[in-house]
Amino acid sequence: MAPESKFRSQENDELFRAILSLEDLGEAYAFFEDLLTIKELQDISQRWQVARLLSEGKTYAEIAGLTKASAATISRVNKCIEYGAGGYTLVLERLKQEE
Repeated sequence: MAPESKFRSQENDELFRAILSLEDLGEAYAFFEDLLTIKELQDISQRWQVARLLSEGKTYAEIAGLTKASAATISRVNKCIEYGAGGYTLVLERLKQEE
């Protein structure tokens, strides 16, 4: 059972189960292309890149230059890394172990 979350709902559980059922990158691209607009996917991808760069110790200025993210977006992601549910950190650590 997943930890309690302020986002927990039956609808979100169903969405996350659908995501977890994807077997490869091709399936992920197909699913998210149908699910999200190009802008929504770009926004999510940008946040992920910001999180990755923050974890590498990059400065806000470096991250803004590399990703074109606003200071507000970088700050929001940083706040989630520092005080959030731990999702960014969990996945970043797992991906680092796979390298």
